[in-house]
Amino acid sequence: MSGVALVTGGSRGIGAATAHRLVAAGYQVVTASRTGAAPTGITVAGSIAMDVADPESIEAGLDEVVKEHGSISVLIANAGITRDALVMRMSDEDIDQVLMTNLAGTIRLCRGVARGMLRAKAGRIVLVSSVVALMGSAGQVNYSASKAGLIGAARSLARELGSRGITVNVVAPGFVNTDMTSELDEQRRSEILSAIPAGRYAEPDEVAAAIEFLVGPAAAYITGAIMPVDGGLGMGH
Repeated sequence: MSGVALVTGGSRGIGAATAHRLVAAGYQVVTASRTGAAPTGITVAGSIAMDVADPESIEAGLDEVVKEHGSISVLIANAGITRDALVMRMSDEDIDQVLMTNLAGTIRLCRGVARGMLRAKAGRIVLVSSVVALMGSAGQVNYSASKAGLIGAARSLARELGSRGITVNVVAPGFVNTDMTSELDEQRRSEILSAIPAGRYAEPDEVAAAIEFLVGPAAAYITGAIMPVDGGLGMGH
């Protein structure tokens, strides 16, 4: 495989694991993160600083990628944040920052890459959602709403872009061994594990494997789909 693949939130966790897989598959991978740091243990084509909560940062970052590497043929919209609190204690900033980063920023990224994909009559977009998008999660009203919004966005984009050879899909991870979940206390980790049929957390590479499949040639007829990678936690939702 070849082409330019942009992975947001690509410096660590799921994003870094995805970058590793796509480089090995032959893509020119550019990672984006707020710090601009590249993932460790791999040589990517480029790494840029991008704050997906900032429309100007998104536009500048996309322009930089196209100028330096060419048109973007694959977008992995993985960047996301949490600001957890019970809704009665959730501040306006907690709501705004999560929705701007996780949902509005992703929509802007898709808008930014769509024109080049339409010209090429080909493209792959994968949005990284979450099991809580469909299950809900106490203390995560903002996060769950933002991740649920990605499903509606992806399916609408799939309808808009599908006739031009562009697929848009969603990966919905469960709880993954990343920096985000490492902040949970032991009691909460035990509660979560007891609810997962597989009895363990996912590894970032297991989510990355699903993403790699969805951007590859074998998934050319899959669009508007939600692929859970959650050990069975969200079954039935």
